[in-house]
Parts: sequence; structure tokens; C-alpha cells
Amino acid sequence: MDLFEYQGKSLYANYDIAHPNSFLVNKIEDLEHGFNLNYPVVVKAQVQVGGRGKAGGIKLATNNDELITYTNEILGMDIKGHTVEKILIEEASDIKEEYYLSFTLDRSEKKYLMMLSAKGGMDIEAVAEENPDDLTMIHIDPSKELDDDVLIDAITNSKLNQDYQSDLVTIITRLFELFISGDCDLVEVNPLAITSSGVMALDSKVSLDMNAKYRHEDFDQIEKDIPIPPSEKSAKEKGLNFIKLDGSVGIIGNGAGLVMSTLDVVAEYGGSAANFLDIGGGAKAETVSAALEVLETDDSVSSVFINIFGGITRCDLVAQGIVEATKGKDLKWPIVIRLDGTNATEGLKILRDNPNEKIIITETMNEAAELSVKGNR
Repeated sequence: MDLFEYQGKSLYANYDIAHPNSFLVNKIEDLEHGFNLNYPVVVKAQVQVGGRGKAGGIKLATNNDELITYTNEILGMDIKGHTVEKILIEEASDIKEEYYLSFTLDRSEKKYLMMLSAKGGMDIEAVAEENPDDLTMIHIDPSKELDDDVLIDAITNSKLNQDYQSDLVTIITRLFELFISGDCDLVEVNPLAITSSGVMALDSKVSLDMNAKYRHEDFDQIEKDIPIPPSEKSAKEKGLNFIKLDGSVGIIGNGAGLVMSTLDVVAEYGGSAANFLDIGGGAKAETVSAALEVLETDDSVSSVFINIFGGITRCDLVAQGIVEATKGKDLKWPIVIRLDGTNATEGLKILRDNPNEKIIITETMNEAAELSVKGNR
């Protein structure tokens, strides 16, 4: 579960991670109650998407009039399809140097991965692509602590300011503790900055592992504070494995691996997925019908790609679910279908015996991906 910046910084407080003083605003009237911050302050839109600064979602206010003006401007702003409902007002920092730091899990190595760079404030993808030598990557054995000597070497190799070595070791160690003890999938700070007040985490990008929810009483409240897209809420109620994405091709498949492959092949043909929707092994007609109902709640979907490889799942039952879910309906979008495996012949016959002008049957995964992308245009 991806957190808002203000939620990540509330976790910082639990681990004594230095960050600027701040105040959360839900509505303009919240400013009337006053707050104990010193000007200038940064007015920051709270959205779970990058590029908010370029979109006008971050402003520097030097007095109360500017603060009110900027708060009014940013509340309700649309940033890449995300409506700003909360604002974090934060004391501005006198920044001397900006660094990048993150902790995540490298599944291929079965180890934690720390990434550190002296080029903070930039997209780390751009740093990795254009200047890979400026990015230090350290794998950490999950059975061991983050060794101070390893950390000092990383700080040195990354060409961070040696005058602040001790403070850097302290804050990085605490961020690693948050990553481990907080059961996080990701802890990213960009920038981790040297300021006139010392080393501070000026930003927060934290993702929690919800499989560890039973260990953390606060996860429930954190989750409640995060708006759920209608399609995701509908999927959750129906017991479907669904993740909302930013594209426009609706994806339905059986098995996480197949769905991931489907996302990749759609991308190869120039499209982008609107979702990850895994109906699981042994899916029946009711499951397929429920999956299509979920996609109907998502206005970003322009076409649907149903990709089924029957093992435990019977393709004839999937086909029956598609027929039941679409019969007599004026479909919002074309549905491209690829069936293979158990009872695929029977499934394809069911579809052909119940024709619909917006349902397209294909032979291969590549053909289906290409047509689903074309149907989007």
C-alpha cells in the first residue's frame, strides 16, 4: 500500500528520523486555528503521483496571505487524474546538498537493496540511465544488520559530504530500521538533504506490505485515510485480486504470472494497462462476470483484453461467464479474447454461438494484444 507523504512522515516520527516541522490541511478553514511553523513554508499537494511540482502542486509561501492563496489554489487541483484533498504545509529548509536514498527488496537476489546517490532531487531512473556510476547499489542480507562499515563505504563511494558522515550514518540506519521493523516494501527519500539544521529527510515515499497488517495496529487507520478508486473498491468487495493502473487497456487473466506477461505484451504494442486483474485458478462464470462488472466502473478503460490459459480453469466456464456478463448489453468497449488450454475448443464454440459485434476472438496472445491496443485508439 502506497502512502501519502504526510503518512510516511508520521512514521518518521516513530523512528526519530529528522524531517521538517509540518501541519496537515484538509480544508482552508484549518488555517484559522493557527499552527506553530515559521515562514517561509512549503505548500505541498498530497497526491500519490509524481510531477506535482511541475503541475503547480508545490509552492513556497513567505507570509500568511501567500499561504492562503496557494492553499486555495492547490486544494481541489487535478494532478494527473488525482484530486488534491489534503495539503502538507512544511517549514522550508535551507538546503546545502541533496541526496537520494531508498530501501527495497531485490527479489532476484533475495536480498534487500539500498540505493544511494549524491544526485538527489532528480528522477533516479534518469540518474541510473545517464550516469550509472553516480548510483551506489548495496545488497543487504535479510539475516544481517546494516553494517556501519558497509554504510560508510557507500557514503564515501557516493561522494556524499564526509563532514556529515556520522549524521548520515544515523539517519540512514533509522530509515533502514523503518523499512525492516515497519514491514515496508519501499522507503524512498528524495531528497535526503544536508540543511542548515542538519541532515533531514525532506520527502517521503513509503509503501507498506499489507501482508504484515496483523503485526501493526496502525495499518488499518492508515488504510482508511487513503481513497480507494471505485473500481478497486468494487473488486475488493467481490474478492478479486485487482490493482488500478494508469493506462487504458483493461486486463483480465488467470494467474499473476500470466497477467504480468499480458501487461508486458500490451506495452510492446504501444499500449498501457488500466489495471492488473487476476481472476485466479479455477475461475468460474460468476468470477468472470464479476471481473467485467469491476471494469465497467473504471472510466479510463477503452478496451478489454481477456487472456485465459486453462489449467485448473476451464475455458468453457470462462466463456459462459463472458456471455452471461455481456448478453443484451450495449458494451462500453471492445473485448478481445484469447482462450487456450483446458476446454478451449468448447469455450470458443460458446463464444461463436453467442456473437457480439464488440467481442473479438483471437488465436494468439500477440494478436489479442495488438487488437486491444488498436481498439483503444
